Amino acid sequence: MPDVERPEAAIMRKAKVQGEPTGKFDQWWLLFLAVAVAVVLLVFIKPNPFQRIVLFLSDGIWVTVRITVISFVFILIVGLIGGLSKLSKNWIVHGIASLYVELIRGIPLLVQLLFLYFAFPQVLDGVGAALIKLSPALRGIGKWLVDVKPDPFAMAVVGLTICYGAYMTEIYRAGIQSISKGQMEAARSLGMNYLQAMRYVVLPQAIRVILPPVGNEFVALLKDSSLVSVVAVADMTRRGREFMSSTFMSLETWSMVALLYLIMTLFASRVVSYIERKTAFAK
Repeated sequence: MPDVERPEAAIMRKAKVQGEPTGKFDQWWLLFLAVAVAVVLLVFIKPNPFQRIVLFLSDGIWVTVRITVISFVFILIVGLIGGLSKLSKNWIVHGIASLYVELIRGIPLLVQLLFLYFAFPQVLDGVGAALIKLSPALRGIGKWLVDVKPDPFAMAVVGLTICYGAYMTEIYRAGIQSISKGQMEAARSLGMNYLQAMRYVVLPQAIRVILPPVGNEFVALLKDSSLVSVVAVADMTRRGREFMSSTFMSLETWSMVALLYLIMTLFASRVVSYIERKTAFAK
């Protein structure tokens, strides 16, 4: 009887054929190191203006990292809920999740951010005014809605979460559906209910499948976080624009901003690649 190649062995063999690292040193770290060295050299060889730019951008870098990480945590939660909802047999739950995905994916992220920061407060004002007129008992809630002032950071997190949550919903759905139905049936036959089977059997396998696209979404989110500068968030892009407007050094400013974004995205990509290799099936 001929030997049958194990699925995990086939995955490793395919990775080797495609030139993907399978335990060896990831050579793309050299690119990350080269860019980091270039930034250090620029700062020390020509401190004016590059050192000034880095110091001016330092708080914006922290804001960029913070808004990316916080948003991504919420995106994972929204994506999981949305993915399970799209797989639900309840047509109402499935319909709401599908409508959410189709609507949000059809509107650009920049438009969503602008709507949340500039237009949504007007919606709250209208609702609050209506509640005040409707009943004296609702006056407190209505007045609170009228007085709400949007926080730029919070609105940016909400906007990024809503937008990327729709894409993450589809990633979760595809990952769960890629797992054989026999896994769920076997878990149910052992006495597990649906939630237990999903938690202990299906999702752990699905996470391995969706890890590459999830990592790509994190890198894309890190880059798209630059859009939050339009809603008064003092991220790295906005700080770069402020420095440029005060010094008129366009080339130096945006070159350094681009290099710093490149360092962050390269580092994030390498970390994601490392996690993928560690969670891959053993040969």
